[in-house]
Amino acid sequence: MRKTVCLSVILSLISIINSEKSFAQTVDRDTSSQQNAFKNAVTLYFSALGKQAGIFNGIEYNLGDPLIKGNAFFSDVNTFTPGSVYYDDVYYDDVPMLYDINTDQVVALLYDHYSMYSLIKEKVGSFNLLNHHFIYLNSDTSTEKAGLKPGFYDQLYPGRTEILVKRQKTIQTSNSADSYFSDGTKWFLKKNNVFYSFGNKGALLQLLKDKKKELKQYINTNQIKFRDKPEEEMVKIVSFYDHLTN
Repeated sequence: MRKTVCLSVILSLISIINSEKSFAQTVDRDTSSQQNAFKNAVTLYFSALGKQAGIFNGIEYNLGDPLIKGNAFFSDVNTFTPGSVYYDDVYYDDVPMLYDINTDQVVALLYDHYSMYSLIKEKVGSFNLLNHHFIYLNSDTSTEKAGLKPGFYDQLYPGRTEILVKRQKTIQTSNSADSYFSDGTKWFLKKNNVFYSFGNKGALLQLLKDKKKELKQYINTNQIKFRDKPEEEMVKIVSFYDHLTN
């Protein structure tokens, strides 16, 4: 049975930061105050959690080469942000986290509030960060056929027909020999417990061809433009498909 680590004291983080943001709307933004508020909340988090918690079980994390332009993190957020994680079958809330999508590592802070470490991937059932839900997939026959490698996938739509996204950042070299991080995504559909990869609206509709006529009518009626916000639109399409096939 999954255990829940209750850290009610850390909820003060929300009120502290919100009050700072409200204050910032009437005077100049005081970023140092917000940073101090978060540091104080992190201190409360670790005080409540204790040094022996199972969350403090991972591998030393290296930030990498600082000369590479950009950063390796999800949504380009390179500061620790409160998230939640199921780790070794225990639920931890309001954990200061980063997600390095270049190396596919979930990064957290040790109880000294300074040392960074990465969680052991195989022990991470799922985690929530920046309003996204990520799950860990192991390698098996169904995932290998679709080209899914073991790692973390953004679960865009968790319905009976599921949409997963692999977020990626690779290191590229420009003509001037400068290195930089380049973003990429790979989309996957899970239908009838089988994974399929797809890259555009046409390929998605082909995977849902048993309701293709109804889906095209739905797309035209609702003026769904796949290229504008593709992930939002694919969720609408697959959600409607699940509605049709219930």
